[in-house]
Amino acid sequence: MRNTYFYLKLWLPVIVWCSIIFYLSNIPYLSSGLEETLDTILRKIAHVVEFAILTFLLWRAIINSFKLDLTLVYKLSAILSVLYAISDEIHQAFVPFRGPRVTDVLIDSIGVVIAMWIIIRKNRSCKILPK
Repeated sequence: MRNTYFYLKLWLPVIVWCSIIFYLSNIPYLSSGLEETLDTILRKIAHVVEFAILTFLLWRAIINSFKLDLTLVYKLSAILSVLYAISDEIHQAFVPFRGPRVTDVLIDSIGVVIAMWIIIRKNRSCKILPK
């Protein structure tokens, strides 16, 4: 049986990262201060990156916490990341001067797909298995 520290090491980064996403979504006027077009591009890239990181962290936690088929681990990592993206947009409906956008969920999903592509490629080439 694995100890609490082992699971904390796996799941705490997921919780912290979700908290960071939640915190950033709670800022009414989130802006880089750049020109509007550049600011928009930067924020959309940030969406992709933050959800790619979340997907990786979820994959890492799930594959090392449970004895599941690798395909199921991939699916769970992706589904949970997209569900968090949806909940993030719902949360923004309650933040002043912010609002939910389906396009943001789609952009977040691009990050999920990129992370899954990288993870699957690495698994196939390196035979990465849980410890």
